[in-house]
Amino acid sequence: MAGRVEAIWVKRAVRGLMDPVDEVSLVAGQGIDGDANFGRSKRQVTIIEREVFDRVRAALPDAEPNMRRANFMVSGIRLEQSRGKVLHLGGVRLLVGGETRPCERMDAQCPGLTAELEGGWGGGAHAVVLDDGVVRLGDPASLGDVRAAG
Repeated sequence: MAGRVEAIWVKRAVRGLMDPVDEVSLVAGQGIDGDANFGRSKRQVTIIEREVFDRVRAALPDAEPNMRRANFMVSGIRLEQSRGKVLHLGGVRLLVGGETRPCERMDAQCPGLTAELEGGWGGGAHAVVLDDGVVRLGDPASLGDVRAAG
């Protein structure tokens, strides 16, 4: 399945604001250069689906994708059950570690958002960075089997 990078955000500080950016530099094994989660071992980056937020906004018009506090929004890719797969964003590979579950912080921004994101990996996925490189808005995105990732 093929898609594209629809949005990119960088977190200033833990629990801090999410800043929209046009591109980010990724460092293998570390995450996004300049992001508050840089250097984390398992959840270096987080990813959400535009299609999930299209559905959420139909139910909650005030919900904005940055409220989910993810680093990347992709379209055309289904993240559900993608644990162990490789997500390609531009020329950078990310190894999907698992589901990112929505929490009560979502409701603090938009009441009802946590419930709308529950189930089917609606809160997105977390991943580790496999390659150094730059990811830009509009870059192609695809999800593949780890065996084909080499």
